[in-house]
Amino acid sequence: MTVFSELRMRPATAGRGGWDASVTARLVLSGVVIFTLLVGANLATPLYPLLQAKLGITALDVTVAFTAYVVALVATLLLAGHWSDHIGRRAALVLAVLVALAGGFVFAAAEGLLALSAGRALQGVAVGLATGASSAALRELLPSRPDWASRFTLLASAGGVAAGPAVGGVLSLLPGPTSTPYYLHSVILAALLVPLYLLKARPAIGSHAGPQPLRVLAPRRPSVSREARSAFWLASAVGFLSFTVFGFCLSLAPSYFAQIVHADSRPLIGLLAGLTLGSSACSQLLAVRGRFVVPAGLAVLGVSVLLIAAAAAWTSPWLLMLASIAAGFGQGVSFRTVFNDVAGKVEASRHAQIISTVYVITYLGSVFPVLGLGLAAGVLGLQAAVAGFVLLCSIAASTLAAISLRAALRS
Repeated sequence: MTVFSELRMRPATAGRGGWDASVTARLVLSGVVIFTLLVGANLATPLYPLLQAKLGITALDVTVAFTAYVVALVATLLLAGHWSDHIGRRAALVLAVLVALAGGFVFAAAEGLLALSAGRALQGVAVGLATGASSAALRELLPSRPDWASRFTLLASAGGVAAGPAVGGVLSLLPGPTSTPYYLHSVILAALLVPLYLLKARPAIGSHAGPQPLRVLAPRRPSVSREARSAFWLASAVGFLSFTVFGFCLSLAPSYFAQIVHADSRPLIGLLAGLTLGSSACSQLLAVRGRFVVPAGLAVLGVSVLLIAAAAAWTSPWLLMLASIAAGFGQGVSFRTVFNDVAGKVEASRHAQIISTVYVITYLGSVFPVLGLGLAAGVLGLQAAVAGFVLLCSIAASTLAAISLRAALRS
């Protein structure tokens, strides 16, 4: 079955050749695609100071460009989060890679805020198309190991977001610091199209709508089964808080961290910006279990974000790094637990749709709070705005920790 027949939702044809990949190869390919897309979506983090100087944009403009990515991502999850159930996981990933290629070229050639935001929006569409597809593919490939499916999903996504700033910082040392990283990334994306095209894909699990198959791709109102509802809302709330913190790390944190370490090295700033997300990704490899994992992880996150502000007050790079690592670890173990809980309770035929809905709420954490931070930074200054921001994040983490602790004691 070719990608084109999948996009037209035609029945599978017998006898077509192709790469009949092993389960391991399919796992790796699914993870590598979403990882690579998220690396590209976050290459810009250490480049924002350069773009501010080059294009004459403000801190608020940076948050606008960052938010354009998240808004497009959320809209795609809402409108097309269920597509891979009907066109197939492989076809959805191919579409995502093609859109990401376009987004990278638009962003690299941007000469103003509008083009910058358009490039970011295309990157958001690409990640939105791939999010539900890759998560569902990993779960289908590991039907008897749902916990490891969730681990691989979060490892690939958090790892890609964490690696993006560090890779962007290193590649920005090359000639053309704001465009070269995207051109090199485009080469990798183009290379990924080869195994995706050759892959002997499994048929889509969704049924076709008779003579009008495109009707099943129409937007659907988000809904969650009664059995998964409480797990869904807890996972969404923890995800929202997580990406509020991540949104800060990926937008204004480079300028904030530069003041703490008194350095303008883009690789160093990119590494610091991705430290929290890298720690979150690494936490997926640890087998942390128990009834109180979620409240304990959220408590660690709440304390750690306060210590990030304390690091600025005391001008302590070491405290900044330790607090960033601890925040990522607390977020990682708590979000993995609630994510795995909701993923295990939804029916297989709606997995991509429900997980996409979780990510809709999760990614909104990088929209309104980060925009508010940008506005506050313009009025109060960056340090004062960040101090208020992390205080609110700490209060939210403590509240969720109390709610999850109460639920754990009840159970």
